Parts: sequence; C-alpha cells; structure tokens
Amino acid sequence: MLLTEIIMTVPARQVFFKSLRKSLTTGMKRSIDQAPHFQPCKGCRYFSLSAKRRRAPDSLNEWQTKFESTNPEFDWDFLCDSKNLSFIENNIQNRKGVGDIQKVLYLWDRYNKEIMVANKEVVWKDLIKAAADLPNTHHTSTPIGEESNARLVETVGILKEFEFQPKTVVELGEDLHILRTDNVTAATGHRTYYFMDDLVNLEDALIQFTLEYLQQQGFTLVSVPDLIYSPVIEACGFKTSGERNQVYKIDNTEYNDVCLAGTSEMSLAGYMADECLTSQDLPKKLTAVSRCYRREGSDSYEEKGIYRVHQFTKIEMFGVTENKTGEESDQLLQHFLQIEKYLFTQLGLHFRILEMPTQCLGAPAYRKYDMEAWMPAKQFWGEISSASNCTDYQSRRLGIKYTDKKHKSRHVHTINGTACAVPRMIMAILENYQRKDGSVDIPQVLQPYMDNKTQIHIPRHKHNVHWVNLHKSKTIKS
Repeated sequence: MLLTEIIMTVPARQVFFKSLRKSLTTGMKRSIDQAPHFQPCKGCRYFSLSAKRRRAPDSLNEWQTKFESTNPEFDWDFLCDSKNLSFIENNIQNRKGVGDIQKVLYLWDRYNKEIMVANKEVVWKDLIKAAADLPNTHHTSTPIGEESNARLVETVGILKEFEFQPKTVVELGEDLHILRTDNVTAATGHRTYYFMDDLVNLEDALIQFTLEYLQQQGFTLVSVPDLIYSPVIEACGFKTSGERNQVYKIDNTEYNDVCLAGTSEMSLAGYMADECLTSQDLPKKLTAVSRCYRREGSDSYEEKGIYRVHQFTKIEMFGVTENKTGEESDQLLQHFLQIEKYLFTQLGLHFRILEMPTQCLGAPAYRKYDMEAWMPAKQFWGEISSASNCTDYQSRRLGIKYTDKKHKSRHVHTINGTACAVPRMIMAILENYQRKDGSVDIPQVLQPYMDNKTQIHIPRHKHNVHWVNLHKSKTIKS
C-alpha cells in the first residue's frame, strides 16, 4: 500500500513519524560511523532535532537566526599565510580598496590566543565579519583599474545608419502609445514605467524566445521568490546596508531583515544554500524570470527613461560547477557568453563584448564580461548583459558543496549571466528598428510570438488623455 493511501489518526501518525525519524537518524549515524569522510548536509539535521525544535518558525527572524548560525567556511590557510599577504593587499587595492586583511590577521591571532570561551565566540564573530568583507581574487587576464581599462573582446553585428534623426525609446513609446514614463509619480514614483499594448506583447515575446532557447541548452526553469533574507544577499556579495547599497529593505520591525531581490541570482543562490551535491550532479544550470528591485541613484543623462529603473523584469542564468581544476567554471562562463551572443545576434543588435577590469568586478566576481548594445538616439553604448564567474566566493558563504569520486568534499563554483534584461533590450530594439514614419519593425525571431506581426504602427485614432502634472501644477493633454 502506498504511503499516500494510509489514513491514520493523530496518535498513529505521531508513532509512525517518530519511528521514521528514529530509523533515519540511526541510519545516518551508522553511515557516518562507517564512512568518516561523509558529512551530512546541514539541512539533514532536521531529522535529529526534537519535535519542539522542528516546528515551523513563528517569525521570519527564526529563519534568519538559523541561517546566520552557519559559519562561512573561509580558506584560513590561504588568508592567514604571510606569504599571501602582499597578493591579498594588492587585490584589495585593485578592487577599490574594500576589505581589510590586516584586521583579519589581527582577529585570527586574537582568536587563537584567547582562552575564555565566551570571549572566543565574540572574537570569532568579528573575524567572520571581517573575512566576509574581503573580495574574491581575480583572473590573471583581468585588466587592472577602472572601467575605462576594459578590454574589447569582440564587436558583433552591423551598425545601422539612419537617414533621419533617430528618436529615443521614450519618444517612440509615447508616439506609438505603448510606453509611459512621465507623470507616474502619483502611482509609483520616479524611475518607473508603464508598458501598454504592443510593448507588453514585445516583452512577452522576448521572454518566450529567450526561455525556449535556454531550455534547449539544458537549463532548468525555476520560479523564484522576490523576498530574500539579507544574510543570503550579503553572502552573494551585495551589501544591504550603507550609503551605496542598492537593496530595498522591508520597513517593518518584524520583517526588518527581509529585502526585495535585486536579481534572481540571489534567489537561485539561496535555493542552492546548504546543498550537498555529487560530481554526477554537475554542472547544474538554472534560469529564472523575475522582477528585480534596485534603489538606483544615478542621474546620468543617458540613463533617463527606462535604461535605469527601480523595478524591471529580467531572465537570469545561474550555474554550478565542480572545483577540481578551476577550469570547469571558466568553461561554463564561456558557455553563458556564447548563449548571450547568440540571443543578441538573433535579435539583430549591434553590440560589443568587454572583459571588465578589477574595479568593476564588485566583491564576488573572479572574472566578468559585459555586453553593450549601440543606442543610436543618444549615440552611446548601453550595457544590456553581463556574465560573471564567482568561483567559490558565494559557495563558501552559503555552504554549497559537492563530493567528488574519491568522496572528498569541495565547494562548488558559481556562475551567473543575464539572458535578457527586458527594459534595456526593448530600448535597443525600438531605437535600432525604428522607421522614418515613426513605426518600428519587429525582429523576425520575435514575430512568431506576436501572431506574426511585423511592425508596431502609430495608432490612427489618438485618444486624448488629461492628467495633472504634479510638478508644474497644470493640466496636460496627450
């Protein structure tokens, strides 16, 4: 009889699950005794906990506390070896000087000399925090310095020449009645937008086109949550506090450590947290379509409209590889780059691939590439995608491991890449596919997803809408 067919009373269920828990715990202990190299996942501790401790948490803070109790597994032998001091200090300096290795060494020395257990725990927490602020190392071919030192890898596609002055995406969207970026503050605020009619269909077509190809490439689709705990976000290499952080926090005393995800990379990395994989499971490729939320404070002229916004839709790729030679993750990074190159080439864009210098890597990236599309209206290269190899930076902080064929435990490498950032992709398409009469051609590969429609036309009948401009205090017609 199947387990799902058993109907038990409450006492019977309690006896059944007590017996099941005992057998699982006993079997696990026996496995550990017989194979000292084996260590169960942290999540497996669930079965050895008392019923009281296994209850669902009453508040989100209980989950937060559980995650924070898991110490990141840093490579102390590397960090605290005096032979590596100069290398680590140079790496920190090359990446905008974030991190203090001297503080780590000082706390490490204090921890090893401390006798009192209580004091030792305090020092350990400070040590973990200081070590967590250290950036990843970088690839030997990574350019050193600021963004202007980025290395051009390749330029792809044909630069379109216009016999007229091309309009911006905002001008096109307003004329076609498919985009609204003005006077939205009454409902949402600055750096937001509304898509309408054919622009909604174009967004949907981009998503379907991208996901269909990613599935063909062996990616697993995941629907992810938008609410993420700040320790997970911090473990991914993104700050959730301080003046320069880009993260929205939920402003509530009970949920004050919950944030809106800035990218599904955070959610997918959290999905893998505390995972114990095997070499047969790898590489693992995941993808997600999600809303992304960012504070964004730039006032750059090129970034008006829909280029840099507080909320947008994005398709993210996330990969996990072995860490046997270090080449596995770089190979998957190149695979992600080829996927991005294929997608943007199929869309007929003129773009370039850059290997980014050390000051553009952030804390987690070991190696990073950006792809920038030509935006003809304002004559600039705009970033539409990136791909990064974070090696074991995230896996050490999130406890993501695998066991090789010799039963040796290693931290995996993680890789991420943007397959489609919808607003910027729409900006590139509308500006590059516009016609003199104000209409916009639809890329051929997207037409099957839009009922074989070939163009977006200016509507014949314009419906005037009246609203109040909150900044100028007068009525505007459109």
